[in-house]
Amino acid sequence: PGPFPGGARSAVAVAARVGAVEAALPSVCLFVMDVQERDLIGSGENIVEMQDLDEEEFAVSRSSDADAVFDAVIGNIEEIIMEDAFQNLQQSFMEKYYLEFDDSEENKLSYTPIFNEYVDLLEKYLEQQLIERIPGFNMNDFTHSLKQHKDEVSGDIFDMLLTFTDFMAFKEMFIDYRAEREGRGLDLSSGLMVKSLSSATSAMVASSTSSGSL
Repeated sequence: PGPFPGGARSAVAVAARVGAVEAALPSVCLFVMDVQERDLIGSGENIVEMQDLDEEEFAVSRSSDADAVFDAVIGNIEEIIMEDAFQNLQQSFMEKYYLEFDDSEENKLSYTPIFNEYVDLLEKYLEQQLIERIPGFNMNDFTHSLKQHKDEVSGDIFDMLLTFTDFMAFKEMFIDYRAEREGRGLDLSSGLMVKSLSSATSAMVASSTSSGSL
């Protein structure tokens, strides 16, 4: 028989195994924690990616809605400024004040009240018409959108809208109108700044044809 009884050897063996297990536990715990941490990080990244996608889709949706509203406003403006009521209002105003303007760098003091009256009359009329046709329309919101979409708007429409906010554009409109009235420029009396070039060209061609046949 050995120096230790069988029971003692078994106890020593068990104690050794327990010691080995206890020694290994920290490594096992660290491994489990590392796996859990990676799973949490992976889940967090997936959540962030899903949130980013949701935010992008929401942004695209809002952008599409805003573009649709802007297009609707522009479409209504095109209709309003081609109607007789707006044309007559603008024509009467131009006839009333065009002699005040001359093609010089000097800006007369009289220009300012005329400009203010023009904005109050024409812009307010346009705004009122848009409010009646588009529920919830806001001119300030539209003006902000116009700055972002100016490259998408017809040149004639944009130039006309610019006369409400840009004094020099307003002055240039009057100078062009006076030149036409005095036979020194293009015909702007019909449609003013929104008359299509194609119709103007057709009129010129028709006039030339008539002159040639005489």
